[in-house]
Amino acid sequence: MSREPPALCSPAAPPHPGLLLRDCVLPALGITVSQAALDLATTRQTLHRILAGRSAITPDMAVRLERFCGIPAGFWLGRQQDHDLSLAQAALPARLTRLPQHPLPDAVLDQIGAPHD
Repeated sequence: MSREPPALCSPAAPPHPGLLLRDCVLPALGITVSQAALDLATTRQTLHRILAGRSAITPDMAVRLERFCGIPAGFWLGRQQDHDLSLAQAALPARLTRLPQHPLPDAVLDQIGAPHD
């Protein structure tokens, strides 16, 4: 009988990427936190903070994770950004309505490569 991965491993919600590492990647690899810390050339304390969702995955750690398990650094950074944006959007809605809007002309959006309607 195969064991199903935890629901956290699904892309439905933007969990902290450290939780994905803790609940999906390390068990799939059969690697302990201590061994992962050694392999990632970091301290167990640093890795524990990431795995608990208390510290962000930095670009440096994302590059290390790419080497460690083959998942591209951009994936880890994208997951971190999705998580951080989700927290900010949940925390700021009342304050955002009080901020003025200053839309840029389409030509400027094109010039900087930003999306527009």
